[in-house]
Amino acid sequence: MGQESFIYSFVARGTMVLAEYTEFTGNFPAIAAQCLQKLPSTNNKFTYNCDHHTFNFLVEDGYAYCVVAKESVSKQISIAFLERMKTDFKKRYGGGKADTAAAKSLNKEFGPIIKEHMQYIIDHADEIEKLLKVKAQVSEVKSIMLENIDKAVERGENLTILTNKAEDLRDSAQQYKKKGTQIRRKMWYQNMKIKLVVGGILILLILIIWLSICQGFNCTN
Repeated sequence: MGQESFIYSFVARGTMVLAEYTEFTGNFPAIAAQCLQKLPSTNNKFTYNCDHHTFNFLVEDGYAYCVVAKESVSKQISIAFLERMKTDFKKRYGGGKADTAAAKSLNKEFGPIIKEHMQYIIDHADEIEKLLKVKAQVSEVKSIMLENIDKAVERGENLTILTNKAEDLRDSAQQYKKKGTQIRRKMWYQNMKIKLVVGGILILLILIIWLSICQGFNCTN
């Protein structure tokens, strides 16, 4: 990645540019300023393409960090530069100085710092690319692991539901078994009662027949 990879960069509070740096002439600052006016205020990263260049923005807590790069520079490298610049800017001016600074009043202090960060990213582009790839792979593995964990948890919930249903069925079976035993016992008692009643009636009939034949209890004649 050559020296001309990064064309222009700035830090802005809202739409007010506090510090900027470029070694090139052209309409890049004007286009970047137009993009800045249209940026959403929410924390996010934005990239616009124009005339074989990318206009990359990092918006966070009311501040916008921008770098214009050649189209050949990957978006990840441009964002890596913005993250590095943002961290340094917040470290230097996070105490409140940037909150009240006038337009481009930090050029003298932070302009050369922007140049240093540009040079650092250019010199370590290959290392940063490899690091970003490793991070992406780690994130992918992490996402897969989390997805597998979610599936495992979901399966665990399903197993729990099945277990609960099995326990419910077992409880129901035990209740039915208990009720069946109670019914059988009740039927047995009823059968016994019927048998006793029938037996009593038969005995009574036999006794009546006996008495009618024998004319009393004397059946010796």
